[in-house]
Amino acid sequence: MESDRKAAEKQAREAWLRALQLTASIGRDAALTLPVAVAQTAARYPSAPALTGEADALTYSELAARIDRYAAWALAQRLGRGEVVGLLMKNCPDYLAIWLGVTRVGGVVALLATELTGGSLAHALAAAGARHLIVGAGFGDAVREVLPRLDPAPRVWSHGEADPPFPPLPNAAEVMEAAVDFPAPTLADRALCIYTSGTTGLPKAANVSHFRIVQWSRWFAGMMAAGPDDRLYDCLPMYHSVGGVVAPGAMLVSGGSVVIRERFSASRFWDDVAASGCTIFQYIGELCRYLVNSSPHPGERAHRLRLSCGNGLRPDVWEAFRSRFGISRNLEFYAATEANFSLYNCEDEPGSIGRIPPFLAHRFPVALVKFDVEREEPVRDARGFCVRCGPDEVGEAIAKMPDPASPSGSPFEGYTDAEASARKVLRNVFAAGDAWFRSGDLMRRDARGYFYFLDRIGDTFRWKGENVSTAEVAAAVCACPRVREAIVYGVAVPGMDGRAGMAAIVPGPEFDLAILRRHLAATLPEYARPVFVRLRGAIAVTATFKPKKQDLVRDGCDPRNTSDPIYVDLRSEQAFVPLDPALYRDIEQGRVRL
Repeated sequence: MESDRKAAEKQAREAWLRALQLTASIGRDAALTLPVAVAQTAARYPSAPALTGEADALTYSELAARIDRYAAWALAQRLGRGEVVGLLMKNCPDYLAIWLGVTRVGGVVALLATELTGGSLAHALAAAGARHLIVGAGFGDAVREVLPRLDPAPRVWSHGEADPPFPPLPNAAEVMEAAVDFPAPTLADRALCIYTSGTTGLPKAANVSHFRIVQWSRWFAGMMAAGPDDRLYDCLPMYHSVGGVVAPGAMLVSGGSVVIRERFSASRFWDDVAASGCTIFQYIGELCRYLVNSSPHPGERAHRLRLSCGNGLRPDVWEAFRSRFGISRNLEFYAATEANFSLYNCEDEPGSIGRIPPFLAHRFPVALVKFDVEREEPVRDARGFCVRCGPDEVGEAIAKMPDPASPSGSPFEGYTDAEASARKVLRNVFAAGDAWFRSGDLMRRDARGYFYFLDRIGDTFRWKGENVSTAEVAAAVCACPRVREAIVYGVAVPGMDGRAGMAAIVPGPEFDLAILRRHLAATLPEYARPVFVRLRGAIAVTATFKPKKQDLVRDGCDPRNTSDPIYVDLRSEQAFVPLDPALYRDIEQGRVRL
């Protein structure tokens, strides 16, 4: 309806203006970092709840005191300005207090993924150059195993229950007076290292300055209209930028409260949200899908949630999530830790990751450029410049590097690896000498300016001369009745060019391959329809609920590599048929064509 559209546009305008107003003053006081801002909030709301964990809680005055204590610890260790401290702990209020305290006095904190062990953990510590390491209960064995691999090895400290032989950090009963004289960091100084996969290779440690932390916090506070009465439910890993910086930061600059949970639980979610009085839910799209696919809960509408905010919410889940649970507004956004741009869907347009309103296009120049999937690089014209995409054409999203002297935009601060940083910059794009940040993501933009995420570069594959988006195909498969979960990837087929589509599916009751085939034939072009289907009991996911494809891709379509049932879509049979070793040999030797 026209009235609904106008109301959505008005709501979006107000959100953008709030965000612009809250970020306009950043930089006027170069020492106003997030730890300092928390102290200011504590002065206004000393007894208000700041962080509520599963075992403890901190008011704003208690959080400010805790930050000062960890700052004093850093000073007592003579932690040099810019020196790196690794942090390996589960979600809890002290997680935030530690990194806020260390960064308050100029240290840098590397937020380490809790599932890292062995070579992966050693790589992460070495990439950040950590000189100290704070370890939570349960991670001592993993750390002891990797210390001999590191030269120099960091000095290790235990948080919580002492983990011999590591000395403990000061506990909550100990009072340490912070030194008065210390060189306070500025907004330009680095504060965090947050790990991101980037597009290729091992995880990279992205540099995050105090400026960007404050910018993220204030911007999202404006977008969410956050205030002192808000409580945000945060069950995302705190070693990631959203769960550990953006979500809590938006509350801490607004006087709101963060309800911290160690992990997500679909069975306990609604009871927990209602009991804690949360008004905002910070999601990853997969969490919303888990809730939609779960059995009805008597308390699923007995809550105070006014807003869900996050990224990765699939179109097939969007409306079902909002309508079933009675959440009035959804704020989907697109961002990456190292990126110099982000997108926001303030209009609640189903499926879109956001847009840039026309009145801000000059401040946040973002473009889509045509991309060669086989060569994995942007297409260039006869003059050597990149080619812009038209409406609904697929291309890589890029953002112009801001003028260092300009207050608008966000800088690309790169990784600790200079070569990896250089690979993220695209030069001579539309004019000689210009420079743009490469997102590594393929998107399309419709005629109204809404962006839609399609795939990471490397996930899209080519089959029968056509580019196939794994995300689009997975959405089509998941929309089929009686499919609980699915991911799509490309697999090599002996004797054939490109990669064929394969769908790993967790079937529901009465799942029928014939129904799946008819559904896909009606929704996808022939080249995009999965050639192979692999049925599984579950699909493994990462700590941030992203599906683990690597093992599935490695298994490929060879039935000898798995005990899971595999089916192949034989066009000659017009059906999915079981793929056994004999049929696979026929495909290998070219006796059966796909």
